[in-house]
Amino acid sequence: MKKNLTIIALAFMFVACNKPAGELVGMGAKSSFNEAQPYGMVFIKRGSFMMGANDQSAVGAINDKSINVSVDAFWMDETEITNDKYKQFVYWVRDSIALRSLVMAGRDEYRMKFKNQTDDASPETARLDWRAKSPWSSKDEEVQQILDKLYYEGNNALSGKKQMDPNKLQYKYEWINYDQAALPYNKFNVNTGAYPAGARARVDSSYVDENGIIRDTTITRNLSTRKNLISTRIVNVYPDTIMWLRDFQFSYNDPKMRMYFSHPGFANYPVVGVTWEQCQAFCQWRTQLFNNSNAVGGQDYRLPTEAEWEYAARGGRRMALYPWGGNYVRDKKGCFLANFKPMRGSYTDDTGATTMKVASFLPNDFGLYDMAGNVAEWTSSAYNASSSTLVSDMNPSFQYDAKNSDPDVLKRKVIKGGSWKDIAYYLQCGVKTYEYQNESRPYIGFRCVRSYNGE
Repeated sequence: MKKNLTIIALAFMFVACNKPAGELVGMGAKSSFNEAQPYGMVFIKRGSFMMGANDQSAVGAINDKSINVSVDAFWMDETEITNDKYKQFVYWVRDSIALRSLVMAGRDEYRMKFKNQTDDASPETARLDWRAKSPWSSKDEEVQQILDKLYYEGNNALSGKKQMDPNKLQYKYEWINYDQAALPYNKFNVNTGAYPAGARARVDSSYVDENGIIRDTTITRNLSTRKNLISTRIVNVYPDTIMWLRDFQFSYNDPKMRMYFSHPGFANYPVVGVTWEQCQAFCQWRTQLFNNSNAVGGQDYRLPTEAEWEYAARGGRRMALYPWGGNYVRDKKGCFLANFKPMRGSYTDDTGATTMKVASFLPNDFGLYDMAGNVAEWTSSAYNASSSTLVSDMNPSFQYDAKNSDPDVLKRKVIKGGSWKDIAYYLQCGVKTYEYQNESRPYIGFRCVRSYNGE
């Protein structure tokens, strides 16, 4: 009897643990998925807040009206991208150009091999072998001659050392123009499985001419497949160092111009002199870097929307004027709480003059540093003074994917947070201003976000 009971119990467990045949049971995905925390990022849980300026404009302009909105969860860099982190991008671009140059010169040891066979692709498109011995330490004379083309002709007149040619550090990236796919006359017909007759997509394209100069153009394609929605852009990734002199002409900023990005003393300072387009390229590269190293890819790294940035800056406080939650820029001891311009001509009263090391001040309640002051930050949102009347109340963002041929007024992107040169008004969470996407400034940096895979 006991034996029969045991058999019945085992049979019952077997049936209970197996899904019924012929029924809708899904593909066997796990019911719970916990995404690993990206390195250097902080998790921002979903929530709602009052988006918009808390105070009247400093110049009497008409502000957006405040609206109550909700934002999905996302990951955000705890600090601005530093010189050291951006330098990883620059050096990756340098190394990729070096490896590609070697492969195109017939050095097959630098191209990826698959199952003991060489890649059949042309040298221009062959996959590079990043595991190969670094060419920079090679004593092969032919290799060194190829690498020398990445440097200025001759040595630096002051140091006597080879110096990278920043104009050759070009990175090509692509993106899909979903704005073109969403146009009414481009609506995909699910019944016919095709785009309508006359569908067309306006996209960007870049190429390098015979003189090594990047040329941007806007083209219109007939839309028949998703490939027709792809734009390409080539950007020089090296930050603009002359902007210290260009933006502050009657000021001695020569040391920063020469050393700010390259010197290790500024490694943990926020990178500046990067355009919005360079930031987009950095995000695309960072996504590629992650997905090539992980079996399960994540959401794309990207710039935050205006709403995401403001929500994160408030630190969970619905009506916070500043990221620290209070209504003043000093603590109870009289110490300033951010790096900005506290008084007329007195930049150093907050312990900083221009930029400072990231995380020099306490974080907000979400654990994010420098959400006010130090450097202002790019967002992905297009600038419109009345955008609050246009956007949705769920994940709001006024988006416009400006094309190369568009007028400058359509290339304005929202920047947030204020900088070392700004007065306290611009440090407020709800205040926004703008800069053109192809311009760089010594007071604008950025940080990345990544959407969360789950509730």
